[in-house]
Parts: sequence; structure tokens; C-alpha cells
Amino acid sequence: QVQLVESGGGLVQAGGSLRLSCAASGRSFNAYAMGWFRQAPGKEREFVAAIRWGGGSQFYAISVKGRFTISRDNAKNTVYLQMNSLKPEDTAVYYCAAKLGMGTVGPGSHYDSWGQGAQVTVSS
Repeated sequence: QVQLVESGGGLVQAGGSLRLSCAASGRSFNAYAMGWFRQAPGKEREFVAAIRWGGGSQFYAISVKGRFTISRDNAKNTVYLQMNSLKPEDTAVYYCAAKLGMGTVGPGSHYDSWGQGAQVTVSS
């Protein structure tokens, strides 16, 4: 198991940027694939982005591709989500998640640990 704590959320105008951080504690952080999900008011949780152990492979939802970037620093046990060109429809609670072992990391994939969430609000 790994414990996850998100930070960096807040209020930003449309077109602006935010960077979310997810600090992990526990053993063997670099053995986990990491993902970001979000849940908007009244909607289901949806996949945003994922990154595998070495950081060389990233995956994105179509809705954020080209605007968001996921990265990780295993030495700091931290995964990031850089969000640029934010839109009001990006408003949601963002969750980071950790997945142990092999398998898919995109939409519908199973993750083992979840953070408590960070609120991101984008004003028009």
C-alpha cells in the first residue's frame, strides 16, 4: 500500500494554469504506476492521465490531451499534473491514484490506492 496526498488545487481563470502534486509515502513508490482522475459535480469519476514506473510512458484522456502533462519524480516520491489552458469544464475534484503491478492504466483500470482529492475550480 501507498498513502497519497494531493496539493496544488485552487481557483484559476479560464486559460490559466495549475500544477497538482501528489506526495506518496510507503515502500517502493517506483513500483507503482500512477494516475490522475477527476470528478465534476453531478458526474462520474473519469480518467485524466497515467504514467508508468519509469515515467517514459504517459497516457491521457482525449479531453485533456495537449493541455495536461503528467510526470513523476521517484526520488521525491511525487507525481505531478501540470494543467495548462484550463477550461471551466475542467472544474472538478482531482484524485491521484496508485496501481501496483502490471496491467492497463487508462479508463476503467483498477487502482490500489487513492488520495483524498484536490479541488480545482476554473472560472469563465
